[in-house]
Amino acid sequence: MIDLYYWTTPNGHKITMFLEEVNQPYTIIPINISQGEQFGAEFLKIAPNNRIPAIVDHAPLDGGGPLSVFESGAILLYLADKLKKCIPQDIRGRQVALEWLFWQMGGLGPMAGQNHHFVQYAPEKIQYAMDRYIKETSRLYGVLNKHLSDGREFIAGEYSIADMASYPWVVPHERQQQKLTDFPYLQKWYKRIAHRPSTIQAYERAKSINTTPSVNEESKKILFGQDASTVKP
Repeated sequence: MIDLYYWTTPNGHKITMFLEEVNQPYTIIPINISQGEQFGAEFLKIAPNNRIPAIVDHAPLDGGGPLSVFESGAILLYLADKLKKCIPQDIRGRQVALEWLFWQMGGLGPMAGQNHHFVQYAPEKIQYAMDRYIKETSRLYGVLNKHLSDGREFIAGEYSIADMASYPWVVPHERQQQKLTDFPYLQKWYKRIAHRPSTIQAYERAKSINTTPSVNEESKKILFGQDASTVKP
């Protein structure tokens, strides 16, 4: 059994997409980030970066006690390697999946996240910042669009954790000031994943957890006001 510490964000959706795809039993433990639950002592024991998602695997392959994993990319890789699912088993296919997993973790996620912040949530509209991240999001969409232009259906050829990592960050494309029609190969890929039963089920699970936007005027103080004092020993 997997305990999933989760909230309804793109990074949270990555893990439910995986678990639904492989029919892995799991229990969702909601961590309402808009109310500061990510700073609870018990959660910080398994997620020292005070971010969702995190998991606890109660049946790790080494036969030892429960094993916790934080960071969405690390969780996807851990689960894929444990179950030998959703990651190519040949060395070349695996390398492609890992390259694009890290591309999402280091590029698409952070840049789209800054896009969201400066376009949607910043207390003052800074045109330079908005333009910077809208353009960089566009560039990253273009990178993925070009990669998919060779006729492959999914990022690593077969459906994998690379797709699960990237898809939730493309879902809010309109908020990111992006038009999928500008990226025809990415658009086809996006629709392909959106129609998968596991994707539909993952997003239905999200609705059962939360239907309220995580960012409001009160939660901004929690989400956007952190500094080193937040993680002091």
